[in-house]
Amino acid sequence: MVYRKKSDLASKPADAKALAGKRVLVMGLGLHGGGAGTVRFLDSRGAKVTVTDLRTKKVLQPSLEKLKDIKGVTYVLGRHRESDFLKADLIVKNPGVPPTSPYLALAAKHKIPVTTDMGIFFRECPGTIIGITGTRGKSTTAWLIWKFLKTKHKRVFLGGNIRKSVLEFLSEIKQGDLIVLELSSFQLQDLSLDRVSPPIAVITNFMPDHMNWHRTMAEYAAAKSIIFKFQKPKDYLFANPDDTRVRAMVPKARSHIVLPRLAPRYGTIVDKRLGAHYRSSVGLAIAVARHFQIRPESILNVLKRFRGLEGRQEQLPSVRGIRVINDTTATIPEAAVAAITRFRGLAKPPHRLTLIAGGSDKNLNFTPLAAAIAKYVDHLVLLPGAGTEKLKKALQKEKHSGAGVWHEAPSMPDAVTAAFAAAVKGDWIVLSPGAASFGLFVNEFDRGDQFVKEMKKL
Repeated sequence: MVYRKKSDLASKPADAKALAGKRVLVMGLGLHGGGAGTVRFLDSRGAKVTVTDLRTKKVLQPSLEKLKDIKGVTYVLGRHRESDFLKADLIVKNPGVPPTSPYLALAAKHKIPVTTDMGIFFRECPGTIIGITGTRGKSTTAWLIWKFLKTKHKRVFLGGNIRKSVLEFLSEIKQGDLIVLELSSFQLQDLSLDRVSPPIAVITNFMPDHMNWHRTMAEYAAAKSIIFKFQKPKDYLFANPDDTRVRAMVPKARSHIVLPRLAPRYGTIVDKRLGAHYRSSVGLAIAVARHFQIRPESILNVLKRFRGLEGRQEQLPSVRGIRVINDTTATIPEAAVAAITRFRGLAKPPHRLTLIAGGSDKNLNFTPLAAAIAKYVDHLVLLPGAGTEKLKKALQKEKHSGAGVWHEAPSMPDAVTAAFAAAVKGDWIVLSPGAASFGLFVNEFDRGDQFVKEMKKL
């Protein structure tokens, strides 16, 4: 039986006025904070909200705690029910819900509109959106653009793929404001539902990732391409000129294409503070800043004070003279290789480099990481996961001495203990997993938080 009647939300599902009194189903509360922000927004607009998630109440308790003051929300946890989807006037899906979900197919069959928090935001936002995507470096690029713009413009917002729903600050935005959004491939794929792209788009790079979700590189590229797919001719696309995959993507854009390179005056600052692999990201951020007429002096002042973001090759306080790096956001092998290369250059012999790596797999290739470990790492500690198993097999094929020697740790406390047991003053310990965090941790940030917590105990 179909419980739903034709809704006036079908033509413009994100219209805030149309949400009042409507039955809105939030599919996927999640643990990153975005789902809770979406529920709060929908409730403030007078919607009749039902939340459904395959995870249990116990697992979702951190998110439920954030919503304990909101009354009238119906929760269906640990399962999905077809009846909830069929009764909905609108479905707001979490980016983590795969497009292949049979419940989304059910919604499509019965012409029930589906959107996301980002889709609602794009439709309602009165300001100018600057969207940043890429496999690596998008958080740093977004943050720098935000800081650069704030040197001239008072009203600049930062949001997106940062564990917070953009809907939480939508009501604060006014005409003429600037909004900098970090956009994941999941969020971009969902934006195709609303056929929108930001008027200012940035692509940092493109390399294998999320192959457990995007079945092929072509599918992954299609998702990333949505950053510019629906742009208009007057819009702008800033892209990394040194990434061959990015260069292959951008000719399809209808907007103005800008391929900037970092000016030499900024290069030495970036190399020292962030690492040379951030040159392209900083070059893109500066190009966007100059597009908005930010003065070179202001850009230089921001860069001189910037030491990188939390969990991204972040240097923690030394412990007994041992340098410690938190690079928990290295969730792909290429990111860990960048960290190993950078810190091997700083850990001069006789000082040793210890790496804490491993985790769950996103159907990626660990051979390059194994080669870098075999060549540069003195002591290896491995966290458990399917990605670790692939890395171990790749290491066993390496011919460098010591490539097949590692310590396996079942938890972060064990990993930190093992790392410090082999370290002396002057050595470096680097958490750069090169793999996802699922299974052992809530997310990569929880992994980093646990690492920092163990550091503080020493």
